[in-house]
Amino acid sequence: MRAIIDQKQRAANHARAARLGVAGADFLLVHALDELADRIAVTTRSFDRALAIGPHADRIARTLAATGKIASVDRVVFDGDETLDVPEAGADLAVSILDLHEMNDVPGALVQIRRALRPDGLLLGCAPSSGTLSELRECLTEAETMVSGGAAPRILPFMDVRDGGGLLQRAGFALPVADHDTVTVRYDSALDLMRDLRAMGAANALVARPRHVTRRAVLFEAVRLYAERHADPDGRVRATFSFVWMSGWVPDASQPKPLRPGSATHSLAEALRSKL
Repeated sequence: MRAIIDQKQRAANHARAARLGVAGADFLLVHALDELADRIAVTTRSFDRALAIGPHADRIARTLAATGKIASVDRVVFDGDETLDVPEAGADLAVSILDLHEMNDVPGALVQIRRALRPDGLLLGCAPSSGTLSELRECLTEAETMVSGGAAPRILPFMDVRDGGGLLQRAGFALPVADHDTVTVRYDSALDLMRDLRAMGAANALVARPRHVTRRAVLFEAVRLYAERHADPDGRVRATFSFVWMSGWVPDASQPKPLRPGSATHSLAEALRSKL
């Protein structure tokens, strides 16, 4: 598989964000963790051992512990080769928040998570989805094309909600569910949005990213286009962040299963006639 994400650069981006520690730059992570807490709260199960996966594992672990439904949490990360070094079938819950979108092999990552879970273990995952930063992608691409005669890739490709369910099935999860969540954030200008992305560790980690500093003329044109096309009446601009939430269970005999074709004891036609 051809790598599109530079894992060394990805790690450097997150390390720099942690070093900078810009107050409030984690607002998307906070939003996702609040949603995680809500989803755990409505789950009827309690869990013996959970895996908090990814660069935000510490924050995930604290959120899980606060629910009172998890006995213990292990913090783990995919290494630079995208390998998850954990025992097989050792946990009954795995949580990945804002991590899978930076994997070159998402199906392979999900298979590794499934193998780390016991039968009837649950995966909860959240990743940015299609529509995220659509305004910035559009304006940067057009500005660079106008100024330089061509555009370099600057924003990651994102899955959509339909991809989420399919990826879970492909990885061997049962009862897959994928749903969508969108957050709109307002900024004084596109430059403030770009500063936030850098502060949250979301700078460009694509293998094909430009290796030179972006020309000022490109940035100024992108900011102008953004303000022209995506500003509210008060002059502030909008940025879209969309997320796909995924849940799936490791197959187990105790789970509900669809009936075999032809095993129904009543026909649909008879049921409809009885209602007329």
